[in-house]
Formats: sequence, C-alpha cells, structure tokens
Amino acid sequence: MFFDSLVAYILLIAFLGFSGFFTWFYGSDIFLTKQASLQSFFKIAYWTLFFFIPALTMRALAEENKTGTIELLLTKPISNWQVLWGKFFACLMLIVIALLCTLPYYITVINLGKVDSGVVLCGYLGLFLMSAAYVSIGIFASSVTNNQVVAFLIALFTGIFFHFIFGLLANSFTGTMGEVINYLSMQTHFDGISRGLIDSRDLIYFGSIIFLGLVLAEVSLAKRNISE
Repeated sequence: MFFDSLVAYILLIAFLGFSGFFTWFYGSDIFLTKQASLQSFFKIAYWTLFFFIPALTMRALAEENKTGTIELLLTKPISNWQVLWGKFFACLMLIVIALLCTLPYYITVINLGKVDSGVVLCGYLGLFLMSAAYVSIGIFASSVTNNQVVAFLIALFTGIFFHFIFGLLANSFTGTMGEVINYLSMQTHFDGISRGLIDSRDLIYFGSIIFLGLVLAEVSLAKRNISE
C-alpha cells in the first residue's frame, strides 16, 4: 500500500530525522539530562507521530473513494471489516517499522549507563497503542471524504482534542466532570504507560478508541454501499 510510492520513505525519514534530532542534539536531549533513559525520545515521538499519522492515513480510503476503486474493491468477496482491518494493519505496520528503526537509540543508551528496560518497553508500548488509536481515527476520517487534505484535517483536528485539549479542560473542572475529561486525555494514559505503569484502564481507553474509530468507518462504508 505504501512502499510502492515515496510516502512510506518520506514519513520514515522525517520521523527518524525529527525524533533523532530532538532526542540527541536539541532541547532536553539525553546528553543534557545526563540520564540513561529514552524518555526524551518518547516525548518527542508522542508529538511527531501525532502529526505524521494523519498524513499516513489520509489516503487510506479517500483516494479510493475519489478514483472509484473502493466500489470495485467492495464487489470482491470480502467484507467491509476485512477492508478496514487491512487498511488499519497496513498503516500500523509502517509505524511499527519506524519504531523498530529507533532500536539503535536503545542500544546506544545501554552503552551510556544502566537502563530500566521494562520502562523502555512500556514506552514503546505506549507509542504503539497511541499510534493504533490515531490510525483508527485517521481511517474513519479518510472514509467520509474523497479529498485527502480534508481527511488529513479531520483526523488532525479530532486528534487535537484527545492529544491536549481534553487535558487542558480537565484543569478547569473538578469532581466527576474533571475526572471524566481527564480520562479522555491521551496524555494521561500515555504518560502512565511510558513510565512503566500498565493499568487496565489505559488498555481499555486505547482499545475503545480503536474500536470506535473502526466502527464509525464501517458505518461510513456501509452507507456508501446502500447509497449505491
């Protein structure tokens, strides 16, 4: 889906370039903090992937909607869910490859000092779950339009609420309302996992977003089938 074009290579190079630069050479990099930890990488990857994933998913269905190939695809003996899961795992696989390409960071940090490998593993797990959630949102956004730019903007603006607006709003409310809004914040759950704390509530949160995004995408495809 991706490696027959420049999209995959551009995104991989851009992700590794941004994450590598801010992890090792700029800001609160590893040498500045003087700690054998990948927390600086996880923080920058948290934001880098947030912007890159909408660009990755915007053509998942929007391009096929535009060219009409989605109708041809759906006439095959496959279900809407099979199409969506195929798109989902294709996008997620590219992100996994990008994260695997950062393993030299871990190897380097090991040589700099004692590293808590469990925390590092949880950090990667947090990035994986966050990416899966945003991929599902991106696929939904791509399913409702024929325009890739519109799909990108829908996914980006939807993600903005989860990425930091809910976190900001949580500070303005107290009691149950504040707890509910704080629970909707991606930062809350990512921070917990990246620190090595795996809570069932975090897993349910990410699983719910993935499920909801794909369900809405399936509804969008189903409506397209009915209208045709």
